[in-house]
Amino acid sequence: MKINPAYEKELVLIILYSSLFFIVVAIVLIVFFYYSRKKIIQKEVEKRNLVIQHQREQLRAVIITQEEERKRIAQDLHDDISSKLNIVSLNSYLLNTPNLLENEISEITNNIIDLVGKALENTRRIAHDLLPPVFDQFGLNAGVEELCLEFNSSKAVQVIYKNEVEFDKNDNDRHLHVFRILQELMNNSLRHGKAKNISVLFESKNGGVSCNYSDDGLGFDVNSQENKNGLGMKNIESRVDLLNGMITFESELNKGIQVVFNF
Repeated sequence: MKINPAYEKELVLIILYSSLFFIVVAIVLIVFFYYSRKKIIQKEVEKRNLVIQHQREQLRAVIITQEEERKRIAQDLHDDISSKLNIVSLNSYLLNTPNLLENEISEITNNIIDLVGKALENTRRIAHDLLPPVFDQFGLNAGVEELCLEFNSSKAVQVIYKNEVEFDKNDNDRHLHVFRILQELMNNSLRHGKAKNISVLFESKNGGVSCNYSDDGLGFDVNSQENKNGLGMKNIESRVDLLNGMITFESELNKGIQVVFNF
């Protein structure tokens, strides 16, 4: 049977156009998937860069905080302890002065005893600021109780503390971050927020521990970039990250602050 040349030509054109169509579709799909994949990879890279940048900022905040703490301690040691010991040294030399009267010896000795006592008291205060002995010996609950008592003793603020969790003393390394976070929050409430009342609650939640903190102070704008980038805020977030936890801040001007973080 002989095929009509016109039909044969039409069939060849159909096959040719169909082939071209599928080739074009294939090229379009390849280009589409290529650029889609490229865009996905670019998004992943941007996301990773943001994470790295965030980690760098947090590390920087921790380092700056540590350096400021070292400067403060060095200043205390130099201005307070060192100056007192220098005066003790001078008074000790005075005791070698010939022909001293008994009342002069007594006065110099009393000065030495008084200065040494004050130096010891300040040394204990500095050591307590670095790591409270109660926390080191008895754990987080006892450390926070003492911290709250210290703030209450100032009469400037009333702290209500409640704990529903049994803390393991073997986790003191992790719990020290929790303690420092509460120190930072309380200092901010008193110094910047002018709060009169503070509340701290530890409770078990979703297999972990949740800390609920609130005050009735001046509050702040949580959406302000300046507040978000503040050293205190970065320091708190860095410690929460080290605990593999999450933290949320809620606050409005003149309506205090509510902070929840888990660990």
